[in-house]
Amino acid sequence: MGIYVNPGNESFRRAVNSKIYVDKTGLLKYTNDVIGTEQRAVCVSRPRRFGKSMTAGMLAAYYGKGCDSRELFQQYTIAGVESYEEHLNQYNVLHLDITDFYRSGDCPEDMLCRINVEVIAELRNIYPGILKEDENNLPYALARLNEAAKAVFVIIIDEWDAIFREYKDDIAAQKEYVKLLRGLFKGEASKRFAKLVYITGILPVKKYGTESALNNFYEFTMVNPKNLSQYVGFTEEEVRSLCSRYDMDFEEMERWYDGYSFRKIKHIYNPNSVVQAIMMQDYDNYWSRTETYESLKDYISMNFDGLKDGVVGMLAGERCKVNTDSFENDVTSFKSKDDVLTALIHLGYLAYDRDEREVYIPNEEIRSAFSNAIQKSDWSSVSRAIQASDSLLKATWRKDCEAVAKGISEVHMSNTSILAYNDENALSCVITLAYYNAVNDYTMVREMPAGKGYADIVFVPRKWSDKPAMIVELKYGKSAGEAIEQIKDRGYVKNVEGYGGKVLLVGVNYDRRTKEYECLIEEWVR
Repeated sequence: MGIYVNPGNESFRRAVNSKIYVDKTGLLKYTNDVIGTEQRAVCVSRPRRFGKSMTAGMLAAYYGKGCDSRELFQQYTIAGVESYEEHLNQYNVLHLDITDFYRSGDCPEDMLCRINVEVIAELRNIYPGILKEDENNLPYALARLNEAAKAVFVIIIDEWDAIFREYKDDIAAQKEYVKLLRGLFKGEASKRFAKLVYITGILPVKKYGTESALNNFYEFTMVNPKNLSQYVGFTEEEVRSLCSRYDMDFEEMERWYDGYSFRKIKHIYNPNSVVQAIMMQDYDNYWSRTETYESLKDYISMNFDGLKDGVVGMLAGERCKVNTDSFENDVTSFKSKDDVLTALIHLGYLAYDRDEREVYIPNEEIRSAFSNAIQKSDWSSVSRAIQASDSLLKATWRKDCEAVAKGISEVHMSNTSILAYNDENALSCVITLAYYNAVNDYTMVREMPAGKGYADIVFVPRKWSDKPAMIVELKYGKSAGEAIEQIKDRGYVKNVEGYGGKVLLVGVNYDRRTKEYECLIEEWVR
């Protein structure tokens, strides 16, 4: 076994021997189906900590010669698949993690040279007498080994896009790297020596304009994972099972880490964060701690028309339309708001509804990442609104109508260019932003079916909370009193009667003519 060639199964063994391992070996059925076919080139892109390296290790353990992985896979899904025995440990595996070739202070040429030289040196030891001592072109070396020794390979590349992130402004180096990949994965020679190609990273295959740099790849991305969506992260069934096994609150796990949704699988959870929450027995922002908030801050602060409006709307629970087609799959070629939002989909900061072509903030973990990034940005008005939301909530609990009206007005006036006021739906966005931190104590439901209609915003206390339930009704150019009467007349309180504690009725009216807010708060008496 070598470092790059047939590295063995220890990586996957560590995974299955961990306290928590969720079986994703079903992915191997797909790669078995395409191995040795025209569809053999596969690119799977995922955000950080979504199991990319673990999957690469799984493929190396399953396909690689020089080790016996039967007992590792025997109890998992792939063992029941017809093609299991046919491909188990039958191939030379070339497994490269591109970040392993990166050294601090390197220029990109050093990194590319190291890939060629180090891998060829290992191949020369495995296949003595075939490759010349001065050979330094990996695609040619593999073609030569295929010709002389009939060697074929399963090629697995992890962090394939590292050069686009580490040397994001060096276009010439990126093109040289793409040229290396073309030699490995495209052309008649590669068809002979590459039995299967599996590359994974955060970004999909680089595009130049509308043309893919490696157009023979079948891509599975956060925009469209196709039939591999169940392998993006943990499914709802898998998380329910884990919560039951480890005595965790499923509703809290859902609130913190769910939210990614695809056509075939409607609920996908961040796998690393679910595991961390179980190991620590605590719900927290584990995923975003793996890097600073600077990158998110830099993205959302870009000066593109509509970007700030879209982000603030999503903070207030809205969705934002996006065109994902123009994104060139790198971190520099941004030309519009849509490019930035698409990048944030691939990075995992936004979830994408492909049917509606809309993005949204998926869960509490990501919402807190946005909040922290905004605190460090120049979005002072939004930052102040978030910071003031705790005070507004306390004012509501003590039924201080004047303070509540003033607090909502300040959010409105400081964000006038962001949140337009033309109807009650727009007003609902402002209220949601004003009560931003209420999610720590409440489940906030907008347009909740209740009694004889829909309550505008209902604050349902979380299981552990001793706070009062709140029903907020919004009026535009009428009166706060009318809002309170509507709550009573239409029986909206029935939705929260099962809660058992106090219920506050909150009526809010905005007068566009005077640009003033009016608030009325009553405690419901049964």
